[in-house]
Amino acid sequence: MSLKILQFGASGQLAREVLDRAGEGVSVTALSRADVDLTDPAAVERAILDAGEVDLVLNAAAYTAVDKAESEPDLAYAVNAAAPRAMARACARRGAPLVHISTDMVFSGAKAGAYVETDAPAPLHVYGASKLLGEEAVLGECDRALVARVTWLFSAYGQNFPQIMLKLARTQPQVRVVEDQRGRPTASGDVAAFVLGQGARLAAAPAGAPEWGRLHLVGPDAATRLEMAREIFRLAGLHPKVEGVPTSAFPTPARRALNAELDATRLQQVFGVQLTPWREALARVVAQMDTAGAAA
Repeated sequence: MSLKILQFGASGQLAREVLDRAGEGVSVTALSRADVDLTDPAAVERAILDAGEVDLVLNAAAYTAVDKAESEPDLAYAVNAAAPRAMARACARRGAPLVHISTDMVFSGAKAGAYVETDAPAPLHVYGASKLLGEEAVLGECDRALVARVTWLFSAYGQNFPQIMLKLARTQPQVRVVEDQRGRPTASGDVAAFVLGQGARLAAAPAGAPEWGRLHLVGPDAATRLEMAREIFRLAGLHPKVEGVPTSAFPTPARRALNAELDATRLQQVFGVQLTPWREALARVVAQMDTAGAAA
């Protein structure tokens, strides 16, 4: 079976991974912001309704400037809430399923253990609140929608934690890293592989099937930011002096949750899938970055 995916987002790390990994029998049409203005709900709907054959719509686009969202709330809500609502409405009209990417930042981080999909959200900032509203809009407008929450995504593309840590380690003798934030680091490539691998199943799943609803699409094991940083440096063969500091050492406009850990039990129960442990996935990504750097 051939699979035709209409993807919102073309240059972000997840969007690029989907494009890179789409193999034989899978066609991905990626819409950039130049193609579709995400602040125009009517344009978003038209992009879906006027598209040719579509088996699955993937929303891999978002306003992701967490701190800047505090001073740009209208833009954050337009892209993260109003646009997904328009996508869901259009998908419902043409009978196409929608996979919408969300975030751990819908939670406050106050829970002692990992969050499950049914835990009550309580975002700490505009970005998290806008993403939560987007989740609710998608699930309210489309009965064949999967809201996939991800956390601490990393890849060889874009601006992410490994990229930042490597840049600091190569330019500074000492690197300060927060030690009290905990999450489940997840490779963007694994999220892309899930969407592509489950695409045909999702395209065929009827309304009311267990595949729909909220899903924590994260790796199986947790780490602190400090643990992750140390592993990045080890893999890259770098030896900066590393100092663990509390989150309070880096004041930001948007307050960060200390616990970003999402539970992946439903991922295994419904889809029979476990993503790559973060150390293994990180080794793959750092090697990819080294290869790209050598080629450049």
